[in-house]
Amino acid sequence: MKHRKKNNSLKRKSAHRKSMLANMASSLIIHKRIKTTLAKAKALRVYVEPVLTRSKKDDTHSRRVVFRYLKDKDAVKELFGSISEKILNRPGGYTRIIKLGKRLGDAAEICFIELVDFNDIYNSEVELKKTRRSRRGGKSKKQDDTKVIDSTKNPTVKDVPATEEPVAEDAPANEEPVVEDAPATEEPVVEDAPATEEPVVEDAPVSE
Repeated sequence: MKHRKKNNSLKRKSAHRKSMLANMASSLIIHKRIKTTLAKAKALRVYVEPVLTRSKKDDTHSRRVVFRYLKDKDAVKELFGSISEKILNRPGGYTRIIKLGKRLGDAAEICFIELVDFNDIYNSEVELKKTRRSRRGGKSKKQDDTKVIDSTKNPTVKDVPATEEPVAEDAPANEEPVVEDAPATEEPVVEDAPATEEPVVEDAPVSE
């Protein structure tokens, strides 16, 4: 009976299972992503994540412990080289399983298992979403900061009735005497003298 045995035997003996998981872990570290069945991927995740955590501390003892699990010098070199730098600030959860559906022939569930920090496509989308949120939040914060700064710069002062200054009336300007134009001297209109009519001389009657 399988009581108190939480690990998946994968229908293999312990020697075969450990050797298979060591090879799969080495392949995952070197290639950053491998394709396998879902059951093997879940067993590999439990096997490889403590190894990745051990690589954060680069010393001789850690390298020896990791080599005991991986049994591959190239994988150990890659793990303590580029991978340990990327996972340094991640507190666990170094792998991701992506399901691909069932395999033709035996209908086994196939999936990808990959290192989270080495998926450029997914990480770029997450960064875009984060930047959008931060921009929206940043605007409101900036507006609040400007409001606080403006309130500190210009403290509220109660309106005081302004003292009206006496308005000095403009003194009447010295008006210059208006000189009226003298009436133009009208020239006497000379009327045309009536023409002297010449006396009309009637013809004398002719004597018969």
